[in-house]
Amino acid sequence: MNVSCKKSYVVFAVAVLVLISASAVLAFQATSIPASRLINPEELVKVLQSPKGEKPLLIHVGSHVMYEQAHIPGSEYIGPASYESGIQQLRQRVQTLPKKKFIVIYCGCCPWSHCPTVKPADDALRALGFTNVKVLYIADNFGANWVNKGYPVAKGD
Repeated sequence: MNVSCKKSYVVFAVAVLVLISASAVLAFQATSIPASRLINPEELVKVLQSPKGEKPLLIHVGSHVMYEQAHIPGSEYIGPASYESGIQQLRQRVQTLPKKKFIVIYCGCCPWSHCPTVKPADDALRALGFTNVKVLYIADNFGANWVNKGYPVAKGD
């Protein structure tokens, strides 16, 4: 192989690695979830407090420590959806539900653009055929965007 050919090969290999790395990062990016699939905290509080309409199944897909510190009352802890074990628990929890069940998933571990859990959870539910899934948009973290706004909170398991 001549020097020119080797350089081209190295440039190509680096480009492929960059694309693969970018794809892997985007796979966990909450920012890639379409706005139509999001629900903001204010909207969710209205849904939960309304005497009418279907109440969603609330699923926390973040860390257990965070769930113990503060979570939405009535929500269920599934485990971090950034791990296969969390995705498996999520699949198991919803396996008997109708595909049109209203489900809201949330985390709140960190700023939205860094959250590693909501996108895999949303993807898993969509892959299973669920059509009424919303992801709670938490811009900064659960404390700032839920607790500090005075919305209902439960603590512990």
